Amino acid sequence: MSIRIEIEQCTGCGSCVDVCPFGIIEIVDDIAQIGEGCNLCGACRDACTFEAIIIEVPVEAAPADDAYRGVWVYAEQQDGQLKGVSYELLSKGRELADTLGTELCAVCFGHNVADVSRLAAYGADRVFLIDDPALAKQQEDIYAAELVRLIRENKPEIVLAGATSFGRAFFPRVAAVLKTGLTADCTGLEIDPETGLLRQTRPTFGGNIMATILCRTRRPQMSTVRPRVFKRNTPDKTRQGEIIKVDFDKERVTARTRLLDFVRDLTERVKLEDADIIVSGGRGLGKPENFDVIRALANALGAAVGSSRPPVDEGWIPYAHQVGQTGKTVCPKLYIACGISGAVQHLAGMQTADIIVAINNDPNAPIFEVATYGLVGDLFKIVPLLTERLKGGQ
Repeated sequence: MSIRIEIEQCTGCGSCVDVCPFGIIEIVDDIAQIGEGCNLCGACRDACTFEAIIIEVPVEAAPADDAYRGVWVYAEQQDGQLKGVSYELLSKGRELADTLGTELCAVCFGHNVADVSRLAAYGADRVFLIDDPALAKQQEDIYAAELVRLIRENKPEIVLAGATSFGRAFFPRVAAVLKTGLTADCTGLEIDPETGLLRQTRPTFGGNIMATILCRTRRPQMSTVRPRVFKRNTPDKTRQGEIIKVDFDKERVTARTRLLDFVRDLTERVKLEDADIIVSGGRGLGKPENFDVIRALANALGAAVGSSRPPVDEGWIPYAHQVGQTGKTVCPKLYIACGISGAVQHLAGMQTADIIVAINNDPNAPIFEVATYGLVGDLFKIVPLLTERLKGGQ
């Protein structure tokens, strides 16, 4: 960085002299001059009402090594079934790859993974597939080692993964080994038209600020993205992609952990992130047993049960049901918010729903600002009436 004085704008008022902590600014011939020893703290710039002091931050272009090319998407699977976030990332990855004029590749690890060819239908030009019984279970250290190996051999420019519980666990390991940057929980990805760098946008400070992050000097540029943040494209069934089967050397990679069991949350009748309809409850329910009102409506609709953060913090409902900045991001066709005020952290996880119905006795609740339909009233009267009507009652 560097600092300079715009001579035409400087009036020699001396405000910068008064605030300089190092006493290295002086007024010469009615123009401010900055001496040696400046550490670019910015105090003088902030004090100058005439905007005559400029601190310049050079924009670095991407590394000149042309060997780094291509956009990669890690296609996560579980029990042989590809997760929906894989298709969402491929849809976005296709857009990024087309902007850069490069190829889009998917990477999939597992055993007997179904519908691998669908990755091409969603935009992948090539699919790197490692199929082995030893990869049937998601073991972070094995998966991380294999992805590091493939990245070093093929040198992609951008690598994306879902911000699932598994993606959040193993993807940072990959970035750490490669000594590159990783932006977690992105809500926006785009190519900077001037530098060709990946602009990675994510919420910070509890969702109150949106930060855009660039990885200027290391490769690959790596990001995780929450499920349901990006819309998946309509698959092109006529599209063909090359499936490259990669050998797995069991002797080369040794796992330091052993998966004993995988315990599913049996309280989830419908998976929250995959649900078309979600009925969520908030602090307005008052106590844990009142979630029965929410569950009854969800059962009548064939919906998933969600929650804002306060009921989860109070222990009324498991964390797996939490929607919001610190929970899950959802994008259902219908989202019914009952007794939820609409804090910005909750809105960040559900406001892309096609239709939002808000039920709250406070007409000034922020949830009504994003709601498609709003019902002001007692949820303990309104929700049971909706449930009975849906069940065919009077």
